[in-house]
Amino acid sequence: MKPSKLILSILPEPMAICRLGKDAPIPDWALAGSFLSITRTLDELSIVCPQILVPEGIKKEDDWRCLRVEGSLDFSLTGVIASLAMPLALEGVSVFTLSTYDTDYLMVKQRNLKKTIAALTENGHQVQS
Repeated sequence: MKPSKLILSILPEPMAICRLGKDAPIPDWALAGSFLSITRTLDELSIVCPQILVPEGIKKEDDWRCLRVEGSLDFSLTGVIASLAMPLALEGVSVFTLSTYDTDYLMVKQRNLKKTIAALTENGHQVQS
């Protein structure tokens, strides 16, 4: 099953994508925000959280804006991320994606937010502030 028009909402806070060492403990500062994604691999600990929470000295990329796909997505849906990423790739917009049990999140740099909204809207999606 393919997704029809998707409705996305823009989370209010700029986000940071942080990289810590593979054996680093999950830091307390990351736990304070309204949005948090933690991924540990054999090579790193990645944390996505509001950039205001990240202390100096942490390796990070700032100024990401996060768009949430509204509603709960069925696991049988195919092409959700592709339907969002492809129009942005054609516009030269780099994306960082996250998925949870219920839905997907698309992150773009703040400087590309207007271009992102325009491209997604032109491709049949709806973006809410």
